[in-house]
Amino acid sequence: MPQAMALDFGIKRTGIAVTDDLKMIASGLKTVETKNLMSLLKSYCAQFEVDELVIGQPKHIDGQLMALERNILWLIEDIKKEFPQLKIVRIDERYSSKMASQAIAQSSLKNKKKRSKALIDEVSATLILQDYLNQSN
Repeated sequence: MPQAMALDFGIKRTGIAVTDDLKMIASGLKTVETKNLMSLLKSYCAQFEVDELVIGQPKHIDGQLMALERNILWLIEDIKKEFPQLKIVRIDERYSSKMASQAIAQSSLKNKKKRSKALIDEVSATLILQDYLNQSN
């Protein structure tokens, strides 16, 4: 069965999460440098069947889109060219990084790992994907 994947896009790094084959549980996959994102997507999609890509939509508290949205739209254009079969879904990602930071702070990880921005991006992608799954079911 196909999986869903989520991206927490950033200019420097992008957090990635995927679902199990039943699309019930989101799990962090990794964080990559954004310049390597398309390469990772190609590699992952060659190995695993992915039919949905959930991409966080960054908004300010008042609901206005952040400037980062422009970069995400360029990414989406590239993804549609490379993976025309993928259903692309956007979901509001307000507070995902803050919630990820809080979850990491409450974990039993060592302090150095807790401060990892890459881990925050991965956990943010996981929260975005789980939020999407919860809304879909």
